[in-house]
Amino acid sequence: MSLAVENPARPAEKGQRPIRRRRRRTSLLAHGEPLVWLTGGALALCLAMISGLLGLVVYQGGRTFWSRPIVRVETLDGDVHLGQVTKRSQTPGRDDGSVLPERRRLLRTENFELTQTHYLWVSDSQVATETRPEWAILAERYDGGPFYGIPTGLFVDGERTASEPAEVWNLFGEYHPEVLARLRERERLETEPIGEINARLEEARLQLRRAELDHGQGSPEWLTAERNHDLVVEQCDVDTSRVRTDISALNEVNDKYQLELTTGDGVPQRIPLAGIVRLVPANQLDFAGKLALYADRWGEFLTAEPRDSNTAGGVFPPIFGTVLMTLIMSFMVVPFGVLAALYLREYAKQGNMVSAVRIAVGNLAGVPSIVFGVFGLGFFCYLIGGSIDSVFFSESLPNPTFGKGGLLWASLTLALLTLPVVIVATEEALAAVPNSMREGSYACGATKWQTVRRIVLPRAAPGIMTGMILAIARGAGEVAPLMLVGVVAVAPELPSLLHPERRFMHLGFHVYEVGFQSPNAEAARPLVFTTTLLLIAIVVGLNLAAIWIRARLRRKFSTGIH
Repeated sequence: MSLAVENPARPAEKGQRPIRRRRRRTSLLAHGEPLVWLTGGALALCLAMISGLLGLVVYQGGRTFWSRPIVRVETLDGDVHLGQVTKRSQTPGRDDGSVLPERRRLLRTENFELTQTHYLWVSDSQVATETRPEWAILAERYDGGPFYGIPTGLFVDGERTASEPAEVWNLFGEYHPEVLARLRERERLETEPIGEINARLEEARLQLRRAELDHGQGSPEWLTAERNHDLVVEQCDVDTSRVRTDISALNEVNDKYQLELTTGDGVPQRIPLAGIVRLVPANQLDFAGKLALYADRWGEFLTAEPRDSNTAGGVFPPIFGTVLMTLIMSFMVVPFGVLAALYLREYAKQGNMVSAVRIAVGNLAGVPSIVFGVFGLGFFCYLIGGSIDSVFFSESLPNPTFGKGGLLWASLTLALLTLPVVIVATEEALAAVPNSMREGSYACGATKWQTVRRIVLPRAAPGIMTGMILAIARGAGEVAPLMLVGVVAVAPELPSLLHPERRFMHLGFHVYEVGFQSPNAEAARPLVFTTTLLLIAIVVGLNLAAIWIRARLRRKFSTGIH
């Protein structure tokens, strides 16, 4: 750092003080101090925003399944409401004092078949009494939403077997597991035997259609297929009747057991035990009981299927579809991205054409994702999928097999979407390998491909894994293209590697469906945060797995261990 040299002070005349000049200091701008503070402040702001968003999602999503007490509120008008407080707010007043601020609470009352509402705002000034009844019960149902009430009876085959809440609770704990076992058996009959019967009918129909296309209607082959079809239909009708009889018997037994809950205003309501997921005595639970209920609800959320218009139940199908689609996308995009980057960096002659290709790849990264969805719908679904159907599945037409959205086409569409990310990251990793390693390999007599395969690619593997991590983070959260190429709100069957043509559910689309298409938006809002938290956890888990592999590769080639 250079400083300005002071001019020597002039000798003062007689009777005058000598003149001193101030030493000029270097500006802080020359040291870069403002820029350091600016970049550091921007980093702190970004971290604060990210931490705040994650904190909000974790807090709201983590408290969704925590049990809240049930309150009985009686207003000054004589109305009685039984439910759980989910939100508190304060209405603003006026500056002139004509309207005073007022606190109010949002009470989840449910019992929709009786009240035709799910939530109710209650002002504190209108509350006459508020209590927490000991035997206030929350009944979580498969259909119809929750129900709040006091247990006042349990009926078996139309006869009341208990009337006191404690007795009703004990009998419910005795009968409900048996009812659930019969319910699971009924679901098994509806899926396995009925599904097998439907598959046999469809196979016989396809064989008849195939004979008609190959040999013509009325040919000997078609007549043989028709007789076989009639025999299969006859046998399937017998099997279906037998299974339906077993299902009716199970339903008849389950219908004998009914629980009576009395609402806060004294209206009794009977609920079949087969329609109840669980009963929650919220006001009797201690911390251990709340923790056990919290774990049970999380277990149901992770392993069960959605129910009640996706506002209750679990999200196992969306979890399965998200993970499977992301893995298929990763295994498709990485080989093509690595090969493209390898050619551009190691084999292609550098010039205007290669520069234009790199510019095009960079521009592809900025194309809106919905454009890729439109391309996937037209190219993969209609062109390739339609061609596959016309060649291999002509007997199924006009019902398409591959000529519609499905897991395979969605994975390929997202692979195209994330391909520029993998190409750019791989090119940077290949460029980071020192040329001295290539020259040493050539000096030992290795060919171009041997050098690339044994020297360049292994040392660029950590960078390639970085591209894969970025692709996973980008592709797992995309929703817009999936809405065109295979994702649905409810999937009757899970997709698989053997059936990649099936439509599937996705956590990102599930967040959209629950948050914006739900008939009960207030009840669905906590599930939006919970599903978002789960999606973030899955993406982080996949990224951590890729980071762990990258760290092992980096450690392997940095230490020279093979």
